[in-house]
Amino acid sequence: MQMAVSKLVLAATSRKSYKVLLGLRVLAFSATLSAAIVMGLNKETKTFVVGNVGNTPVKATFTAKFQHTPAFVFFVVANAMVSFHNMLMMAMQLFGGKIEFTGFHLLSVAILDMLNVTLISAAANAAAFISEVGKNGNKHARWDKICDRFATYCDHGAGALIAAFAGVVLMLTISAVSISRLAPPNKCSYSTAATPSVIP
Repeated sequence: MQMAVSKLVLAATSRKSYKVLLGLRVLAFSATLSAAIVMGLNKETKTFVVGNVGNTPVKATFTAKFQHTPAFVFFVVANAMVSFHNMLMMAMQLFGGKIEFTGFHLLSVAILDMLNVTLISAAANAAAFISEVGKNGNKHARWDKICDRFATYCDHGAGALIAAFAGVVLMLTISAVSISRLAPPNKCSYSTAATPSVIP
């Protein structure tokens, strides 16, 4: 009887954590994929007057795109990798019926989740730093701001950053749930309940 109750509680807990993980992964996948797509398609072209020859203005066309900044390239690649990781984990959960997620498998998933947390966190923070320079510049280094000239480009970048930081929070939560699944089930309550009291 004790073993049956223990198995039922453990199965219910496993099903609950399974559903929670699946839901979190869907949200994280959506956030990181959106961040990668928005930043990857981020591009704006404008024409400015750069000088005058007599009374004739001299114009030049400039293009701002994510490929010009290594931090943004890292941002796109990292978010794409985290999206692929979550897509793979979701596929394993939904279609890997014969895979038993215990022991080594749970440990591997937890380690991969932690690695992806580190990856997306580094990418989001690097992109945020460069975005701050693009928005406000740096007077000490004499770096000019560009967001007053390429407003649409900066707005799209800000949206990608918001999605990426949402992905960071979701991946942290996923990692915490994955680690919690490594803990052995608590059998103390069942053993104490099943032990008959002895009255001297």
